[in-house]
Amino acid sequence: PALPIHKPYLSVLSQTMAQCCKNIKETVQLLASRHKDIHGSVSKVGKAIDRNFDAEVSAVVAETVWDSPERQKYLSETIVEHLYRQGMLSVAEDLCQESGVVIDMSMKQPFLELNRILEALRMQNLRPALEWAVTNRQRLLDLNSTLEFKLHRLYFISLLNGGITNQLEALQYARHFQPFASQHQRDIQILMGSLVYLRHGIENSPYRSLLETNQWAEICNIFTRDACALLGLSVESPLSVSFASGCMALPVLMNIKQVIEQRQCSGVWTHKDELPIEIDLGKKCWYHSVFACPILRQQTSESNPPMKLICGHVISRDALNKLTNAGKLKCPYCPMEQNPSDAKQIFF
Repeated sequence: PALPIHKPYLSVLSQTMAQCCKNIKETVQLLASRHKDIHGSVSKVGKAIDRNFDAEVSAVVAETVWDSPERQKYLSETIVEHLYRQGMLSVAEDLCQESGVVIDMSMKQPFLELNRILEALRMQNLRPALEWAVTNRQRLLDLNSTLEFKLHRLYFISLLNGGITNQLEALQYARHFQPFASQHQRDIQILMGSLVYLRHGIENSPYRSLLETNQWAEICNIFTRDACALLGLSVESPLSVSFASGCMALPVLMNIKQVIEQRQCSGVWTHKDELPIEIDLGKKCWYHSVFACPILRQQTSESNPPMKLICGHVISRDALNKLTNAGKLKCPYCPMEQNPSDAKQIFF
């Protein structure tokens, strides 16, 4: 026969079940509340994409810009150079074959060497970079480069990292610092002082900062900068700079195009090698001096160069012509009258 169930036991069981149901209900409500918050954020993603990414950009693009074979050739060469810079040699070769672009070996070879050395540096192998620096020592000194010293410094630090067993080798290698003693005396003193703590470990000494891992990324950047300077190349790929500039400029151009259409003044911007407004791309995109005429508030160009007046003030040639009256010119900044023909063109 079944054992009788006592009422006190049923009462406890009932209370336990009620508490469990209450906990489950609170948990479900909490999850639903959190889901509601997440769902609200997720549902806004699509609207944010539609608001910030305009699929139709033809309104601000000059469709005929790449029509000529010469410009297509320039574009293909720029892409090939970018691929060489990135070490994607096989992709660059395929593009050359398919596009018919012929790249001279003299242009290709520096990129091959550059990528070989950079790949070795990423593997923390300093030998190829040191050999290159020694070979190009005089040219690097002409650039006031610190590359060779920093390579020797990093190699010395790698010896320190090996502990007391590398003490003798580190002392012998320190002879490489002799040509740099006058310029880097303080750095050399720090390196030599660290030898005192070699037995106890550099990581447990006041010189632990010598073992920072970001030095390898820094040496890659320094090598790229100086190698490109010796080769007469920009540090960054022209294609990367152009793409980044386009990404910053496109939203601004889309907005100004919309304003132009709303005000029904579509003839203001004709896409003829000009922009309707100035777009600030940041200081990292400043590659040459720029002069804007203070009178017309336009950037000068080869056809409209800056002109220096006798009084020392500078305006554009177009402003000079517009301010000329009866063969005389009165400076807009001072009362001096002068002959427009006395103005001299300025070359930055």
